[in-house]
Amino acid sequence: MSTKFVQLGTPDWPRHEIPESGPMTDGFGRRIEYLRISVTDKCNLRCVYCMPEEGLPWLRKEELLTYEEIVQIVREMAPLGLRRLRITGGEPLVRRDLASLVRMLRSIDGIDDIALSTNAVLLDGVAEELREAGVDRLNVSLDSLIPERIDSIARRPGSAEKIFAGLDAAQCAGFTPIKINCVVMRGRNDDEVETFANISRERPWHVRFIEVMPTGDNLQVQSEEFVSAEELIERISRIGKLKPVAGPKGNGPARYFAFDGAPGTIGVITPMSHNYCDRCNRMRLTADGQLRPCLFGSIQTPLREPLRRGEAIEPLVRETLRIKPERHWLTHGSDQGSGGLLALSQVGG
Repeated sequence: MSTKFVQLGTPDWPRHEIPESGPMTDGFGRRIEYLRISVTDKCNLRCVYCMPEEGLPWLRKEELLTYEEIVQIVREMAPLGLRRLRITGGEPLVRRDLASLVRMLRSIDGIDDIALSTNAVLLDGVAEELREAGVDRLNVSLDSLIPERIDSIARRPGSAEKIFAGLDAAQCAGFTPIKINCVVMRGRNDDEVETFANISRERPWHVRFIEVMPTGDNLQVQSEEFVSAEELIERISRIGKLKPVAGPKGNGPARYFAFDGAPGTIGVITPMSHNYCDRCNRMRLTADGQLRPCLFGSIQTPLREPLRRGEAIEPLVRETLRIKPERHWLTHGSDQGSGGLLALSQVGG
C-alpha cells in the first residue's frame, strides 16, 4: 500500500524557467507565499472520502520531521517570500505539544499568518493554548450536523460530541474567522446543504462546500456521490438571494457568496468542476519532509535527508519551483491524476 512518487532528476518531467533569486516564483509567474505543513500522517477518524477504514501503514517516528526541522525549513523559506503557513495532518492535533511548534514558527521574521486545519475531535482543551501560541485561524472539517451521520461518515463512534465541543472551545478562545469545511456527497449528506448555508445567517462562520476529489481508496464515493458546486449554489439560492463577496482572510481557492445581512459567508471549492490552478500560491511539506509543488501528481522534492546532512534548502526549493506544474490533472471517477495517492492524509490534504 506504499505510494510511489517521481523524485527529482526524472528527465521527462517538464522544467520551466524561474527567477534564480528574489521571491519564490514558479515557471508560470505565480508567486508562492503559502506553505501547508503536515505534521503527521495519522488521523483519529476514517472519513469515507479521505482514508481507508483500516487506516494506512503509518510513518515511523524517525521518518517524521522534528519540530526543529520544520522550523529550519520555514526559516530558510521565509527570506524567499514565504508569509503564510497552514498546519495540517492527517489530524495535526494527534501530534503532541503542537503549540510549541506554533510558538517557534510565530517567532520567524516574515511569517505573518498561521492557520490550522483540524477535525476538532481533540480541540476542546487546547484551543485557548493554540490561540495564545499564535494560531490565527481555524478550518474545521464538519460533514454533517446530525451526530449519528457525523459518526457514520467519520467511521468513529462518539466523534460528533467531541467535534461540537471543539467548535465551542474555538469560539470561546476567540478564533476568527472560523471556517467550516463540508465535503458534499449525494445521498449521504447533501440533504443538509441548505441547513449548513443557514449557519452563515446565524454565526460569523464561513461554510465552505468542497467537491469530492478522487484518490485510490475513494473512487466509488467520488464517482457515484459527486455533487458539483453549480448545483449547490443553485439549491442554496432557492432559500435566499446570494451575492458574490470577497470572503474572509486567507480564502485561497474558494469562491464566496453571502446572504444579505449575514455575518458569515458561503464558499465553494471546486477542484473538479472549475480548475483554479492559475491562482495557486502554495506548496506542501509532507510529514516525512517531501516538498510537493501540487497536492496531486507524482512529483516531490526530498528535503529531510539534505537537511539532516546540513545542506542548504534554497536550491531544492528553487528546483521545486521549476517543476511546479501548470495545473492538476484530476479525472472524475479515476485515480489517474492523483499521483498514486490512497488518501489525502498522506500529503496533508
